Amino acid sequence: MNDTAKGVKVSKNYWMKVVLLFFIGWILIYATRTIFNPIMGVVGEEFGLSNTQLGLANSVFFLTYAILQIPSGMIGDKIGRKIVIAVGFIALAAMTYFSGIATTFVMFLVFRALAGVSQGAYYGPQYALSTEAIPDSKRTLGNAIINSGMAFGTSGGYLLSSKLVLDNGEHWSLPFTVMAIPTVIIGIIFYVMLKEKVIRPEDADKAEEASNEPQSKVSLGQIFKNRNLLAAFILCFVSIYANFVIITWLPEFLISERGFAGSSVGFISSLVPWASIPGALIFARVNDKIGKAKPLVYTLVPIALLSVFAIAFVTNRPLLLTVLVIYGLTGKLALDPILITFVTKNAPRGALGTSLSAYNFIGMSGSILAPYITGALSDSLGSMQIGFYLASVLLVVGLVIFSAMAKDKPVNG
Repeated sequence: MNDTAKGVKVSKNYWMKVVLLFFIGWILIYATRTIFNPIMGVVGEEFGLSNTQLGLANSVFFLTYAILQIPSGMIGDKIGRKIVIAVGFIALAAMTYFSGIATTFVMFLVFRALAGVSQGAYYGPQYALSTEAIPDSKRTLGNAIINSGMAFGTSGGYLLSSKLVLDNGEHWSLPFTVMAIPTVIIGIIFYVMLKEKVIRPEDADKAEEASNEPQSKVSLGQIFKNRNLLAAFILCFVSIYANFVIITWLPEFLISERGFAGSSVGFISSLVPWASIPGALIFARVNDKIGKAKPLVYTLVPIALLSVFAIAFVTNRPLLLTVLVIYGLTGKLALDPILITFVTKNAPRGALGTSLSAYNFIGMSGSILAPYITGALSDSLGSMQIGFYLASVLLVVGLVIFSAMAKDKPVNG
């Protein structure tokens, strides 16, 4: 339940603790996701799987993750966000561990699906809490720092499993066991250290006024009728689709179609998340200064879509590494803080967690489709290249729709 009906007054530096905790949370979220990707081939050999079936393992995970987005946001808005986050993390630790000890592919799918359910509790409640805690002038930058945990987690997951399994010859289950331990610890820390509803020192007077205002009930229909929110949802979908083509299939693409091997696969795949960190921080700072999302969207998305196309097209190794870095600088992880801030500005009062969860639900639908579709295309056409080309086309479509619908000023309906 909420700490108080009106909120808890916090120190001016509380937001920094929130940013650090949620940064660590995203490291663990993404590491528990990506430990599977470099070792997909190993798991496939043990269970006798095709690329389509391997893609299904990721798609099932993200299906349950996406389904939980809106319910978790609504539950968090109603009973408390930190309890939803803490319970989700503890459950994630258990499901990650059980994924590693699965003895059949069906068992593995079930535990990965339940891990997706557990992760589904994080996004909306997390960004609702951080939005309340971070000062307005630092919101995009704070979100970018939080989001950079995704990059560290992606890289850490790649490197952990490729080192333990591909280089050291350990069984593929070991990375899952290793990741379960810090995940349960941070879940407990979340519950102990986070405050449910906070009032920043500079907002104390405004919070008192707002608490006396009647709160109208907001329906999901109202959220999806908002042109700005819907435009952001669509752009998020195509951005995440492209990102999860890369996150899921880049390691296997490097092995099977570009001749890389061993831990170099994890290192090269990590170029994307590493490059995203300075990109996200720089563009977030720019967004906080100019206060407009559209100029940055029109800069980042065209470069990102050309980079996705080039990943599949380029065969020269140094040029391929350059393209991966360019995508990291301008892709999903750089764009996301800008879109999150855009959504928070347009979200109805009293439904911030639900609006953010709806945003991530639509976006993460791309993560459901991308692994399976790319795997199926690879099996039918004998190459993963067409999967990258399709992702770049979808980015074009999303950019056109966003440019036609979105306004920099908040709109209603």
